[in-house]
Amino acid sequence: MSNRSKLVPRYSASERANHWFVGITFILLALSGLALFHPAFFFLTNLFGGGPWTRILHPFIGVVMFVSFLAMAARLWGHNRITEADRQWRRHLGDILRNRAGHLPEIGKYNIGQKYLFWTLVLAILLLFLSGIVIWQPYFAPSFGIGLVRIAVVVHAFAAFVAIAAILVHIYATIWTTDSVRAMTRGTVTEAWARHHHPGWYKEVSKEAKQA
Repeated sequence: MSNRSKLVPRYSASERANHWFVGITFILLALSGLALFHPAFFFLTNLFGGGPWTRILHPFIGVVMFVSFLAMAARLWGHNRITEADRQWRRHLGDILRNRAGHLPEIGKYNIGQKYLFWTLVLAILLLFLSGIVIWQPYFAPSFGIGLVRIAVVVHAFAAFVAIAAILVHIYATIWTTDSVRAMTRGTVTEAWARHHHPGWYKEVSKEAKQA
């Protein structure tokens, strides 16, 4: 069996299920949020049973997504801490683009770009949740002043824009990086992929496999 055909476990079934659940609920929130944001997108309310049902379902789906995202973030938190090795990669971006990164530290489970994406989503989704609570009619909004509600509406729209942009970048990068989709569909990556994209992580899992 060639090195390329050997498979390395990357995500468990529960991790993949959590990821896809967050992704599906996020898409539902993006579609319903756009429908409520501007009349040009109002036709999207047909996906949720009309305008009133879209307004009712949107915040409840948001709560479900936030809780599932918290579970995912808690699992990924330790792997996404910015280290000195990450800072070295950031400082040598020019060398990386010229394919001269041999002198840089080996990449762990996630690279600096993936880590920045993670922290962007953590902040954006936290802002979406908090601002969403403030503007949630008829349950919570009446408890806040009209000035705070107006600020929360702006924060909610801005955070949604950032989160949607970040997810689009995530999707593009996943498709662009060959075999990355396999990690979240089958839970494994090829040994060649692991050694090329995340050599530090590959050495760790290989060592653990030998000790097991």
